Amino acid sequence: MTDFSVRGANVVVVGAARSGVGAAQLLVARGARVTLTEQRNKVSLDVRKLTEVGVELELGGHRTDTLAGADLIVLSPGVPPVQPTLNAARERGVPIISEIELASRWVRGRIVAITGTKGKSTTTVLLGRMLETAGCVAFVGGNVGTALSTQIEQSTPEAIHVVEVSSFQLELTTTFRPWISVFLNLHTDHLDRHGDAGSYAAAKARIFANQEATDTLVVNADDPEVLRLARESRATRLDYAVNAPLDDGVVVSQDAIIRRTGVGFEPLVPLSAVHVLGRH
Repeated sequence: MTDFSVRGANVVVVGAARSGVGAAQLLVARGARVTLTEQRNKVSLDVRKLTEVGVELELGGHRTDTLAGADLIVLSPGVPPVQPTLNAARERGVPIISEIELASRWVRGRIVAITGTKGKSTTTVLLGRMLETAGCVAFVGGNVGTALSTQIEQSTPEAIHVVEVSSFQLELTTTFRPWISVFLNLHTDHLDRHGDAGSYAAAKARIFANQEATDTLVVNADDPEVLRLARESRATRLDYAVNAPLDDGVVVSQDAIIRRTGVGFEPLVPLSAVHVLGRH
């Protein structure tokens, strides 16, 4: 979606942590008029330096009139989307999106997105290292490392962006479409943010909401909740399991990780080559 434009638009970024700062910098570079609002009264020198590139800072709270007057609002992951200061903006029909949604609209390469309640960071970093070792142009970020917004100027058609995505980042996505999505597991978490287990699961399921048959969804077949959610996906599915007996998918068999298909199997990796601690 590289034709998306914010040139001349009044964009408010809410939250001056890592993702918000990255979003503000990206938006200024793309020609937007940017206001960065922050609940705290004091921010780091790096945040204050954003004024040098034209970002207007509003500290000490998120003002209703500032948000209502925006053409677009970008919420940092740490800022809950349900709060009274956003109501007037919603009534005006102002789009409210996450930083990961914003950045993905300008990615020129492919996105591999990884979510789950546990294991996201390890999987993301490990996959990035594997791609780099294989000679790929790979960037690692999202909820771990650098914000996706900071990678956009380096993005090329050959690049693979390996991004960890949390429920906080996914819940405000609208067009986010990974080339490959990985759904590791699902356990009840973050109820203080999402309210109930169903809302949390729905936010996680946004990872594959826009995928099509030409995309891939990698699913942990040992997790019944992940399997239940994945049935709604239009993507081509690749299941993996440590315990479940799969006729089609990636499993552990004797001393190797193999890919089973309807006509046989293909050895992939000997277990002796896996040096990650614990049972994986």
